[in-house]
Order: sequence, then structure tokens, then C-alpha cells
Amino acid sequence: MNAAYLNTPVGTLTLIAQDDAITGLVWDRRQDGPCTPLLQEGLDQLSAYFDGRLAQFDLPLAPAGTEFQQQVYTAMSAIPRGETLSYGDIATALGVSPQPVGQACGSNPIPVIIPCHRVVGTGHLGGFSGAGGVETKVKLLQGEGAYSLLI
Repeated sequence: MNAAYLNTPVGTLTLIAQDDAITGLVWDRRQDGPCTPLLQEGLDQLSAYFDGRLAQFDLPLAPAGTEFQQQVYTAMSAIPRGETLSYGDIATALGVSPQPVGQACGSNPIPVIIPCHRVVGTGHLGGFSGAGGVETKVKLLQGEGAYSLLI
């Protein structure tokens, strides 16, 4: 396992890679290892994202999770920058109730890159498992220009 970190507007983010894929992103843990070309590309893309120069990440990802969680991660990854879907929207598309969608969002091992912050409740923001909770979710959405939901 290799890791490299980046200071961002929402805290220190550490990317974790194994083999040839990103497997995790964690908050507030400065962990270093050999900075592979994949990790450097991930850090470069995170920097571009926070600078507003990147709309969609293009990295090989290998998030751990059940088949259902993988389906939710795929649905979240399809939400464009600056837009949101509700837990119910994703649940309807997958033919399940919203609660397991929320649980899958909370188990997302690669937040920001797999944008669980773009999934909201009906009429409310919902939760966020990253450091800082909902306040961090608001900062991420504001950084993407998703103001209509926040006003």
C-alpha cells in the first residue's frame, strides 16, 4: 500500500493506492509512502478539482464494497460537478429504498473522488462521513457552485 497527502480547503487528504488503483481517501492523516505516478496523478487531480479546473476525476479506482455498494458508488460517480441527486433518486434507479443508499454513501472509501457529497436528502443536506461532517459537505458543494441547494 502506498499513500500520499495533500493539504486542501477541507483539510489534509491522504490518497491510498494498492496495485494500480486508488483504494482510499482519508481525512487528517498525513501518511506518506513512495509517491507513485498514480498517487502523483491523484494529487494533481485533487489540486485541480479544488482549484475549479477539474470537472471529473479520471483515475483507476478500486473501492472495497459489496456488489450493492459498488452500484451506489457508480451512481454517485455519474453525478456531474455542481449537481446533486437525492438518496431517493438513486434508490429509485436501483430499485431499493433510500436507507441502504445512505448507508452505502456513508461507507464510501474514496470520498470527494467518488462524490458522495453530491447525494442529499429530500429537502435537506443529509449526512456526510468525512471529517467535519455536513459543514465539509457544504464547503465541497459551494466549491462546485451548487449554491441553489444551500440557499
